[in-house]
Amino acid sequence: MTRIRVKGFKIFDDRHGKPRCYHRVTGHKIDLEKTPLGSAEFFAECARIAAIAEARKAQAPKPGTLGGLVNAYFQTEHFGNLADATKRDYRKCADFLHPIRDTPVSAITTPLVSGIHDKAAGKIGWRRANMVRTFLSQVFRYAIPRGLIDRDYAAGVIPKPRPKDRPYANRPWTVEERAVVLDRAAPHVRVAVALIMNTGLDPSDALKLTRRQIDGNTIWGVRGKTGHEVAIPIGPTLQAALYAAPAHDAVTILATSTGKPWTYNGFSTVWHRFKKKLEAEEAVQPGLTLKGLRHTVATTLREAGLEERQIADLLGQKTPSMARHYSRSANLADRNRITMETLEKENERRSKVVKPFKKTVKP
Repeated sequence: MTRIRVKGFKIFDDRHGKPRCYHRVTGHKIDLEKTPLGSAEFFAECARIAAIAEARKAQAPKPGTLGGLVNAYFQTEHFGNLADATKRDYRKCADFLHPIRDTPVSAITTPLVSGIHDKAAGKIGWRRANMVRTFLSQVFRYAIPRGLIDRDYAAGVIPKPRPKDRPYANRPWTVEERAVVLDRAAPHVRVAVALIMNTGLDPSDALKLTRRQIDGNTIWGVRGKTGHEVAIPIGPTLQAALYAAPAHDAVTILATSTGKPWTYNGFSTVWHRFKKKLEAEEAVQPGLTLKGLRHTVATTLREAGLEERQIADLLGQKTPSMARHYSRSANLADRNRITMETLEKENERRSKVVKPFKKTVKP
């Protein structure tokens, strides 16, 4: 019996004597029931799979090129340990650099990187252009010890400044905006906003908090973006908001109207819809963001006279050892308790002059 052979493909009989076939490189299997072995359809399917494999090979980064350096960086432990949001940003930077991925490493210079930086600013804006610069710097830094490049050619490139006429992102909320949002949000949204507003947590971290992270009157956690430890005392205002929240069986502190844990995208969609209604009624000013609440906490405490170190401790901007157990950071909780008392008093003082809104907007 003549054995059919096709370059790049493995053809064999399985333990039941049934013929099998797959592409050696990609592992793509061919359904021999639909395309019988040796038929015209079979050879056509082999040709199609081989063509796809060749196309992928042509797109793969070549050694000794910018694309090769980027691909090598994506395999590092450093990249693997980054926050998911940072990984997404870096992937977008790699997509921007894709058209020049075949640039030889020997051709990479500081003027070239500066030119890439300038082009990025014109195409995707100053902020993302600076992200591209930062990304390239990380790629070069981790390529140097491996002998893939001799130095960091992005280090000498000056970051693009913020345009003077551009409003700051994630601005602090006014006292009036805080009052109207809490007064008019649906219960399952109100408790989420209250939690972020009274802790300074990043929205993504707040949505992930579990019941086990509350020990007595303290929230223990780790910032997802940096890995920094946080110990946040629960003040009377937040305690009241948590007690008033709808009951649910989710493991997380916050949950949707159906009692399921929030996803970041899900909450963002609900929040955006709710915010747009308030903006349309001119109840809040444009530019209101959930991350702006973190800035609000910092601004409130700074205006109340607290030191930067005290504010940084509350917001998780200190770098403790990741191996330290929460119980060993009791001193951090004690320091933050004083900070939280200041925030409570300052928020109460400011809210006395604000009249609450009674109308409810369901997101």
